[in-house]
Amino acid sequence: MTHTPTTPLAERLQTTVRQDVQSMHAYAIQPSAGFVKLDAMENPFALPPELQRELGERLGRVAINRYPAGGAALAERLAAFAGLPAGCKLMLGNGSDELIDLLSVACDVPGATVLAPLPGFVMYAMSAQLRGLNFVGVPLTPAFELDEAAMLAAIERHRPALTYLAYPNNPSANLFDDGIIDRIVAAVGAQRGLVVFDEAYQPFAARSRLQSLARHDHVLVLRTLSKFGLAGVRLGYLCGHAALIDEIDKVRPPYNVSALNAEAALFALDHADEYARQATLLRAERERLQLALRAMPGVTAFPSEANMILVRVPDSQRAFDGLKQRGILVKHIAGLHPLLANCLRLTVGAPPENDAMIQALKAAL
Repeated sequence: MTHTPTTPLAERLQTTVRQDVQSMHAYAIQPSAGFVKLDAMENPFALPPELQRELGERLGRVAINRYPAGGAALAERLAAFAGLPAGCKLMLGNGSDELIDLLSVACDVPGATVLAPLPGFVMYAMSAQLRGLNFVGVPLTPAFELDEAAMLAAIERHRPALTYLAYPNNPSANLFDDGIIDRIVAAVGAQRGLVVFDEAYQPFAARSRLQSLARHDHVLVLRTLSKFGLAGVRLGYLCGHAALIDEIDKVRPPYNVSALNAEAALFALDHADEYARQATLLRAERERLQLALRAMPGVTAFPSEANMILVRVPDSQRAFDGLKQRGILVKHIAGLHPLLANCLRLTVGAPPENDAMIQALKAAL
């Protein structure tokens, strides 16, 4: 009997796993146990006890022995809730991350390019890389606004299949100038690409681009229920003209949204007033935080239309470490892009959490 020598795992990985994957870093999630968690733009509020009981009873009645069958009902409810324009429809995803990936799959024609401003959401570039598309990042201005000339030049040169515009942007939290956006939409449309507005932070923003779907058949709007208050449910949705959504939907895995997730989302829509109350409070807390941050010497707090605030401090590593030593966990993003030098991203939390963060930051500085 002949025995085949065992190949060392490191050698096996070199021959079986893509080289670009081996050179990548996995998406980093900070350990958060024991901290005031202000690093991931989550809604800090739990449901009131009576709603917790109602949700538990409702989920207990879900037929988890069957494959999910509630997607159509949820899509219909979400379309009504969002005010989707006539002639448009939406598709569901396991969070917006999956929908970003499905867009890469659907649009991976030979030589296709994905374009987005930087700094921005890391999944645009990661999805493009993993699916074999080119990625082109266009730096924002030092004030984190769109560089119109650079964006238009990149669109003309690269003719992107997908152009992402986060609205508000992550991590800068601002809404881009709508006049510039309109000209970018027109330029992408002229070269037959698609524009995707990522409205993950829509519950906290003063404006939306959803109604632009009625005017442009090459525009898509991506939303998530994570910032609505269901980060643990993993539910996103992509909106656009029906014919466009029908094509993208062909690459969606069957049963990609679990029956429990769909039922939890339907429950949340039944109690949208509670989540609207929470969003109102978080917007008020955001403004209170802005005032407190701007009063701190050496701190620059950038405008925000999301449930986060980008701040620049004299020494971001020292401030991050000082906050962590005092039990406050935020996101240190200074190394993600040159424009983010000495920057931290702070999630807007519940009032006691924000009070603790303010005092800890003062001490850390």
